[in-house]
Amino acid sequence: MPIQFNQKFRKIENKKGLSAIVATLILVALVMVIVAIVWSVVNNIVKGGMEESEACFGVFEKVSLNPRYTCYNSSSGEFRFSISIGDINVDEVLVGISAEGSSVTFKISKTASEINNLVMYPSESSNITLPSKNAGLTYVLNMSGAGFSEAPDSISIAPVIKNIQCSESDSINEIESC
Repeated sequence: MPIQFNQKFRKIENKKGLSAIVATLILVALVMVIVAIVWSVVNNIVKGGMEESEACFGVFEKVSLNPRYTCYNSSSGEFRFSISIGDINVDEVLVGISAEGSSVTFKISKTASEINNLVMYPSESSNITLPSKNAGLTYVLNMSGAGFSEAPDSISIAPVIKNIQCSESDSINEIESC
């Protein structure tokens, strides 16, 4: 009988060894699942940030205000400004004009639209469009109609590319007289 007891004891020991291996495999699998979930979340965050930075990368000098055609005519109360777009595809441009402590902001897009108190120069068309790639257009804002009684202090623009608003690409802080 002592031999049978010893054999039964060995069988029990082997089963305990097997359960330790199974437990280790389960822990390794669990860690791999957690790493996959964390990697997926981090990867999506990084890709989203890269898309935004790639859309706005290199925009600084490619979307600009042309100071030669940006001026204020005090006798007519009109503010003329010119936007130039280089070798880049731009969906919209946000324009901000400030004077006497207040400001007005509007969006100029590729599709023709009407913007209050703004017309194209020299045609005076109210169908406002954004310049195409490697081109520029000039616009005229009726300052009194926009709520200003003084000359503008500054103008700034910020492009929108792939539905991502980029930071300010250009500004003019000293507006010349026409």
